[in-house]
Amino acid sequence: MEAWEDLNAFHLDVLKEIGNIGAGNAATALASMLNRRIGMTVPRAGVLPLAEITRLVGHEEDPVACVEFNLSGRAPGKIFLLLTQESAFYLVDFLLGKPPGTTGALDDMGISVLTEVGNILTGSFLNAFADFCRLEFIPSVPAFAFDMLGAVLSSAFLEGGYFADRALVIETQFYDAEVTIKGHFFLIPEGESLNIILQALGLTTET
Repeated sequence: MEAWEDLNAFHLDVLKEIGNIGAGNAATALASMLNRRIGMTVPRAGVLPLAEITRLVGHEEDPVACVEFNLSGRAPGKIFLLLTQESAFYLVDFLLGKPPGTTGALDDMGISVLTEVGNILTGSFLNAFADFCRLEFIPSVPAFAFDMLGAVLSSAFLEGGYFADRALVIETQFYDAEVTIKGHFFLIPEGESLNIILQALGLTTET
């Protein structure tokens, strides 16, 4: 098995379920970070090509915040979290104790806050994936970007020699009584990493 196209329905269901549990871990981490009860919509998960991912998240020119990690270990790759501009600005205001709607652009402090949010949420998501796979994923120092959606996704898929055409995408919304935070997790395995992950899960091409 060498490509996402070779995955059957059972493989996809397993990956989606792990993604759902990872999103639940992230919701728990967000609630702890904000010190308030956080609900979560049932995550939507799928393996999608770049063009469909762009349509799922929004429009190519929509501004988004992205926190990205390269993963090393037996199954190298990358994982990143995308937040809409509205969600990103809300988190900056809340965590810095500012009235909602204060942030209209990101300064160094805002970038630092969002990088830490991405670090914690992505770490929680990745821990669930690692537990199920019984593999160690070692994340790099996080890289932050705030740019148009099309530019962010193109860079994430093409840089570093990945040239991947698909990714595992987990879409979820975290909410409380006041606001909804929309986020997307993306996992892009490198080279043979998809095979290694499936083998670690006890899945084969005949499953």
